[in-house]
Amino acid sequence: MGVLLSQKKTAGISRRALLTAAAVLPMMGPAISLKAAEKLGFGELYKSFGPLGLEFSDKVKQLRGKDVAISGFMAPPLKAEAAFFVLTEIPMSLCPFCSSDADWPDNIMVVYLSAKQTFVQYNAPIVARGVLEFGSWTDPETGFISQLRLREASFRTV
Repeated sequence: MGVLLSQKKTAGISRRALLTAAAVLPMMGPAISLKAAEKLGFGELYKSFGPLGLEFSDKVKQLRGKDVAISGFMAPPLKAEAAFFVLTEIPMSLCPFCSSDADWPDNIMVVYLSAKQTFVQYNAPIVARGVLEFGSWTDPETGFISQLRLREASFRTV
């Protein structure tokens, strides 16, 4: 009988440990995945400007597809319900939309939000965070052509 009690107690402890782990692990998942984003600055976006246009920096090439954070300012959106905005290095009261990627300024980036957020004043400093993409791409909904983008992004004021 002593062996039987010992086995029940061992099984109870194991079951309790399993239930505790099952309760704690889902809470740890987000904490584990919230690693720090790589910081990127507007001065680090391009390596050079030559006859073929802007050349992306080695850092941008290395960070493709990774979570990055970049500080800047939100250019006024085209419309209030837009799911994206243009991040600029300096405050701009007008949105710097381009007719082609050949005219792409070296101090802007398009930010595609993962969820709708309330836009902020053009002169309020923000940090945008998302997955970095580069290369010419045309948004099928707006026709806007971009060279640099953050996808699945969010932002916060600083």
